[in-house]
Amino acid sequence: MKDYEAQIEKLRKDAAECALIRDLAPDKAKRELFDRLAKQLTNLADQVTVTMLEQSKPTET
Repeated sequence: MKDYEAQIEKLRKDAAECALIRDLAPDKAKRELFDRLAKQLTNLADQVTVTMLEQSKPTET
């Protein structure tokens, strides 16, 4: 479980860094690239979170 949490935290930090680079990028192509990267990393972190929560649910029998 801690592995998931560490990975989620890293993905969110990386997404935040991409968003910062996007905001500071001087040209449109770089802004668009880093915007896509930030969104994809955020999406991946969200998917890992959902998977982690699903696996932690007790199974019904």
